[in-house]
Amino acid sequence: MNAAGDRLQDTARQAALALPDVSHGYPFTPGLDVYKVAGKVFLIVTDDPDDQIVTVKCEPEHARAQVRSYASITPGRYLDKRHWISLGPGPGITERLVTDAVEDSYDLVTERLPRRDRPGAR
Repeated sequence: MNAAGDRLQDTARQAALALPDVSHGYPFTPGLDVYKVAGKVFLIVTDDPDDQIVTVKCEPEHARAQVRSYASITPGRYLDKRHWISLGPGPGITERLVTDAVEDSYDLVTERLPRRDRPGAR
């Protein structure tokens, strides 16, 4: 089942909040819900009903493959275009794809944290 825009955003939020030690807020602008782990951003969800996207961190090679494979996945909005992708509603964008993208982004961020700052290290 394809994820419509609002469901795409809700799916991304639920996936992020199910992960350990996640915080979120609006540090940049009121329209961008930013999710962090240990102070590092791994997900941005737009609140704009006319621009329903989520932006996640992604390995550059995987990011290029995703952009080639899905018309509604683009190089990341707001951030480094090599390491971030934005997912919008469209053909092939499923709730599972969104959840996997959020979890992969979280994993990329936590892998690069010092061991003492990783979730569960306390």
